[in-house]
Amino acid sequence: MPDLLTATRDVVELAAKNAADAETNRRLDPEVVRGVVEAGFARHFVPTRFGGRAATFTGLIEPVAVLGEVCVSTAWCASLTAALGRMTAYLPGEGQDEVWSGGPDALIVGALMPLGRAEPTDGGWRLSGSWPFVSIVEYSDWALVCAMVPGADRPQPWFFAVPRDTYRIADTWHTMGMRGTGSNTLILDDVFVPTGRGCSRESIASGDAVAAEAICHTVPMRAVNGLAFAVPVLGAARGAAAAWTPWVAEKLTGGPNAISALDRGAYEQTLARAHGEIDAAQLLLERVARVADAGNVAPLAVTRGSRDCALAAETLVAATDRLFTTAGTRAQAENNPLQRFWRDAHAAASHIGLQFGTAASAYAARLLAGR
Repeated sequence: MPDLLTATRDVVELAAKNAADAETNRRLDPEVVRGVVEAGFARHFVPTRFGGRAATFTGLIEPVAVLGEVCVSTAWCASLTAALGRMTAYLPGEGQDEVWSGGPDALIVGALMPLGRAEPTDGGWRLSGSWPFVSIVEYSDWALVCAMVPGADRPQPWFFAVPRDTYRIADTWHTMGMRGTGSNTLILDDVFVPTGRGCSRESIASGDAVAAEAICHTVPMRAVNGLAFAVPVLGAARGAAAAWTPWVAEKLTGGPNAISALDRGAYEQTLARAHGEIDAAQLLLERVARVADAGNVAPLAVTRGSRDCALAAETLVAATDRLFTTAGTRAQAENNPLQRFWRDAHAAASHIGLQFGTAASAYAARLLAGR
């Protein structure tokens, strides 16, 4: 199987061709989803004992960003598909065996907020709940959902793996951006989940995976969680720059819409600053990945990773705004990709996992405490 970046380049053309239809249909084309899985995103973090790659965070950045340059929704789904495979590796061994019994390419989706309830019963739990915003859920084989379980002092959040035939989907995804992700609502009604398909959120948060053999399964969640959401925004900003640059180049060469000598400097500065912001954000995300790939992430580095992802997302949105607002009325046309990149960047960066205030508070508290 080729490396992920090489395989992804084969998906880029297909994703680009279907990007407009994905917006209209509010879901990805089945062929695009198949391409994402066949490229290796689903197996990227799957343990090697199941045929997965148990690969690096660094190795995921460029493939996701390249997809985002043509279709941010595709990049988002590819990124989350990989991330959910990593989270599933925290289930007990029997749960992992079941999820990956058919191979490492099971498409796993996720609902990370504890919106369900799990009642203990013989051999497991009875699980019910409704989880909105579950990306690519229509194409899923499994879902990893979060619910509250009774605890000694207070309820605790746990994750549970449920197969596709146990949940139904409500068509609720009507949004300004990221329309192609098909992030509809997943619903469970009193479904039995055996003990082997549940794990505490704390085990994922701390990086305490069962029988972990690879570094990617020992990294605390907060150190890398933002990468899954921020890297598609990197792709969006790069796509916006790619759409903006030839348009301005044409204006700079003359013709009826030529830029005056007086305005030329402003456009050149816009181009340089936006590219600089994109480069700076990418460097931040690459550092987060490198630190995680080295293992033994220190507590301060955990909070710094969360901060860096949020800061990178803010920077990328600023770059995209800069390009969009200087592109004029033409950029607002429905068939102009720049407006789609602009909408998608804002929609993706609004994810709760990329909120700078929360990340900044955790980082500052750790820094001020001197640890």
